[in-house]
Amino acid sequence: MDPEAQRAALEALIAENGTSLSELSRLLGRNLAYLQQYVVRGTPRLLAEADRALLARYFGVPEARLGGPEVAGMVAVARLDVGASAGPGGLVEGEARRRPGSFSPDLLRALGVRAEAASMIRVKGDSMAPTLEDGDEILVDRDRRRIEGRGGVFVIRLDGELMVKRLRTGVGGIEVISDNPAWEARVVPAALVDVVGRVAWLGRAI
Repeated sequence: MDPEAQRAALEALIAENGTSLSELSRLLGRNLAYLQQYVVRGTPRLLAEADRALLARYFGVPEARLGGPEVAGMVAVARLDVGASAGPGGLVEGEARRRPGSFSPDLLRALGVRAEAASMIRVKGDSMAPTLEDGDEILVDRDRRRIEGRGGVFVIRLDGELMVKRLRTGVGGIEVISDNPAWEARVVPAALVDVVGRVAWLGRAI
């Protein structure tokens, strides 16, 4: 990756995540103006490998997005090191703990999911059982955020929490449904439901 493209990639990640150059410089153990000088003045010309790797882990993206090596035979995707709760909900603040993962490119193509729009998240709780069990890994397609037809299973932010639920459009808003009959469904105004993406695949240990 050329220097200009690397700087543009970093600026795009900062815009997506709402962090600051000074905060990221502190994360790297550098002086607070380090990344400001890199982005604005092009000094250093390229990020050091250790800095690039740390930034990729922080943002939860493959290192290749910042000019690092591709994973041979696999496509690297963002992976949140936090559970999307299938229970009472998971605090959004936990999303800061991230690490990249990898996925089969053939399977991504079969699912119709772009690597750039994919995130892997671990499920916590039992409210979506038996569809999703505690500990399942799910692949979320962030390109698919519209609730259409019979709806589907989505990762959402609601009431300050990250969770996975079945969604359908209903009278007065969005039906937020747990597949476990022990949990009650509720109708929430559409403006209060921030849809992260639709669940496209799940992995489960047996």
